[in-house]
Amino acid sequence: MTNTNLSPVTKWRKRRQRQGFVRVEIQIRKEDASLMRDVASALVDPEREAETRAVLREKIAAPRPGGLKALLASAPLDGVDLERSRDVGRDAAL
Repeated sequence: MTNTNLSPVTKWRKRRQRQGFVRVEIQIRKEDASLMRDVASALVDPEREAETRAVLREKIAAPRPGGLKALLASAPLDGVDLERSRDVGRDAAL
């Protein structure tokens, strides 16, 4: 299918995808639909996106671990032997 045969909706979606947008489908109650539309429009608005994202992360999103170092720091290491014997290797001349 060539680009000229694509529907206008498909062309618009491809253009938005190149701009870094993704389609998301959610199932919510009818009374929350306008709220979700407001949240989505606030995340797209350049003047409100940073503040909206910060509020949503603070109030809703679970904190993400800071990588392997944070994971290891939070791991229970009681009773785990972290010492190991010194291995001097073998004689390489053999």
